[in-house]
Amino acid sequence: PLSPAAVVGAGLGGSAAAYFLQQHFGPQVQLDVYEAAALGGRLATVTVNKQQYESRGASIHALSLHMQDFVKILGLKHRREVAGKSAIFSGEHFVLEETDWYLLNLFRLWWHYGISFLRLQMWVEEVMEKFMRIYKYQAHGYAFSSLEELLRSLGGEAFVNMTQRSVAESLLEVGVTQRFVDDVIAAVLRSSYGQSVLVPAFAGAMSLAGAQGNTWAVEGGNKLVCSGLLKLTKANVISARVTGISLHSSEGRALYQVHYESAEGQGSAFYDMVVVTTPLHPSRSNFTFENFDPPIADFPGAFQPSVTSVVHGYLNSSYFGFPDPKLFPFTSILTTDTPDLFFHAMDNICPVNISAAFRRKQPQEAAVWRVLSQQPLDKHQLKTLFRSYYSVQVTEWQTYPRYDAAKALPPIVLHENLFYLSGVEWVASSMEMIAVAAKNVALLAYNRWHQDLEKIDQKDLMHKVKTEL
Repeated sequence: PLSPAAVVGAGLGGSAAAYFLQQHFGPQVQLDVYEAAALGGRLATVTVNKQQYESRGASIHALSLHMQDFVKILGLKHRREVAGKSAIFSGEHFVLEETDWYLLNLFRLWWHYGISFLRLQMWVEEVMEKFMRIYKYQAHGYAFSSLEELLRSLGGEAFVNMTQRSVAESLLEVGVTQRFVDDVIAAVLRSSYGQSVLVPAFAGAMSLAGAQGNTWAVEGGNKLVCSGLLKLTKANVISARVTGISLHSSEGRALYQVHYESAEGQGSAFYDMVVVTTPLHPSRSNFTFENFDPPIADFPGAFQPSVTSVVHGYLNSSYFGFPDPKLFPFTSILTTDTPDLFFHAMDNICPVNISAAFRRKQPQEAAVWRVLSQQPLDKHQLKTLFRSYYSVQVTEWQTYPRYDAAKALPPIVLHENLFYLSGVEWVASSMEMIAVAAKNVALLAYNRWHQDLEKIDQKDLMHKVKTEL
């Protein structure tokens, strides 16, 4: 039997991995989860006027089945939707505005962009439909030892190629026009990844699926999923920063020594199995692996800096061409890829706890806006977006992989029972992608531990799963 196992990181990846490991190995497995900062990782909130607001990772796609499951199991609720309109700003004018009337919106898109809109929908739908196969595979206990194998089983070589070529290239190929790519696709990718249409096609498809409206969030904050899963698994959370892992062997089996630094000083502990859910990139963590032969190599690739500014203030609507703030109709502003635009997106955000009586602030009132940008905003930039403001809270992240430098995908298996979860973000970065990867790692760990090779990297799974039913 597996005795102690360690999970490094208590963000969504770590808490989901702990939950799934316990589901598969059973309640007797002893789980230590190491986290240097707050539970929830990037799922964090900031407080303005005694109310909490999501500072990042705000929306979850309707088809996120694992996230839906977590919310159900934990007895959490979906946050009440507060309607609002969005528009795409070019720095000079709005290239696309949403209206109250859905059909008119479609007509506008149609008028502006012709069939591009339809082709985009069909492309995203096809990708999502194939991606959804993963739930069936996982329900039957199948796992994949590499990201390439996982993608191949869902959509063949075409899916693997989608991690190596840009979303722009893929869309132009299916007949979407350059203008639609520049106006609409660029704006969506800037608001989700803070990057351009050179993002790989697969990551792009996932982000565009989320932009189609049917998204939700957790009442009280998405981070409640992480603390909830850890509580449910009764994991032993150790407040410490893991500095490295060294390999020892006992009775022919690998034993991993996890080295860490906590407030009490340095320590270490031994485990049969370790899942690392923090990014192993030199720019992000100085993590060492000792006694591994062959050595565990450095991971290529860089991360995109991104800045979230939560501003409580009065929008300067005249910058957007509305001298009278009362007439400003938008709660969410996306931007095109224009050199002099200093922000990626901004939205008028609602608190994580929304009462039935809650109403959104009118545009002429002071509201809480979340502004996403690559660099921290300077005084002049803040004054451009806001007539005046009470407070600004800035969070700087190295959130997403820098996708333009697409390389080979990182491995999942680092050693016999040593696994790496965060590499999945190089395929696409969303809460559900991380949950899918966590379930895959737990199944992979379980199948390898029990030498059940029939359940790993199987070919023609669609057929196998059909016959198993």
